[in-house]
Parts: sequence; C-alpha cells; structure tokens
Amino acid sequence: MVIRALFPTLISQESLVSAGWRDFNQSLADECRSLVASDAAGRRWSARNYLGGYTSYGSLDRLHLVSSLFDRLRRRIDPRVKAFARDLHYDLGGRALSMTDCWANVMPAGVVHSMHLHPTSFVSGTYYVAVPRGAGALKFEDPRLPHHMAAPPRRSDAPQRFRSFVSVPARACDLLLFESWLRHEVPPARFSGERISISFNYALTEKHRR
Repeated sequence: MVIRALFPTLISQESLVSAGWRDFNQSLADECRSLVASDAAGRRWSARNYLGGYTSYGSLDRLHLVSSLFDRLRRRIDPRVKAFARDLHYDLGGRALSMTDCWANVMPAGVVHSMHLHPTSFVSGTYYVAVPRGAGALKFEDPRLPHHMAAPPRRSDAPQRFRSFVSVPARACDLLLFESWLRHEVPPARFSGERISISFNYALTEKHRR
C-alpha cells in the first residue's frame, strides 16, 4: 500500500536577528507605541473592532510607505517572501511580489483577534517586535475543515500535521509567512506587558520597465 501526502500547507518561520538588529527592533517597538498615542483614528477604529488593543489597520495600513523604519523592515522581508513563493512552486508569470499593506498591532493581555483571512492578497505574515512570556501564539485552521463532513475528531495524540488547529508560538524578532487564504487567529492569553507585532500583505504586481 502506498500512502501519499498531498496538498501541503506551508508556513515559514525564521528569526531576523543580525548585527545591530536588537537596537533596530527596539526602535520599531518605540514607534509602534508612539502610534498608539498619536493615531486617534486608529484608536477609534480599534475600540470598535479590536477591543482592548490597538491596530493601525483601519487608519495607517501602509506604514512601509510613510516610515523609514517600517520600510527598512520591508527590505528585509522582501527576499524572504520571494523565497517562500519559490518553495510554493508558483509560476509568477514575470510579475513582481510587492508589499501592499503594513500595519502595527499592540495587544495587552486578554485581547483577541478572531479567526480571519486576508482577501485579495497572495502572501501574508507577521513580524513579532515584542512578545512577553505567555503571550498568545498564532493559531492556524486546517483549510479543509469545512469539507470534513462526517469525519470523526482527530485523536489527541495525532501528529501536528494531522490536527485541525495548529498554534505556532510567537517569538520576538521572528518572521512568520503564510498564504493569505489560510485562516488564523490570536486567542486570548494571560501575560504581563504588550504583545507588539507588525502584519503585512504581499500581492502580485507588474514589473516596472525602464
């Protein structure tokens, strides 16, 4: 009997730490916290949609275009997204991969970001700026789950690749990439401090000709 594993779902996780990165990461944390204080529109949007926390998603969602710090982060992420697309074996048809959205998230303990996906994007991800001990992981949902119909639940000792939900621990300075159609959430957690992350989307764009 031959058993094949088909239709894999890939998630990329790596640390971006390098020489001088700790200082840069602290600058990112400071800028994210300053956004909480200065972005009144973002605080209003968060009060309705991100209860107890702050996100610039509804107000400043292209931070890589207005902040040199966020643009520096984009330059570090760009080649990794391209490598991820190669690992997925997509034919990009000569088109470029470009960051289209980039926003900051500041989550105190207990804040929830419910299950969602990122429509109209190709690759999405998160860079973790600050992760206190015990802060929430990113929980992914098996994309086949709505089609399981009469399937019984998985055994509690099932390997990770067979589970219906998989939580990937958040670690400061880690970059996490996934395809934008993959549903995910940040469940509530108890911890001291603030979980700071920067989320982003990439889409296919036409290459500029000179």
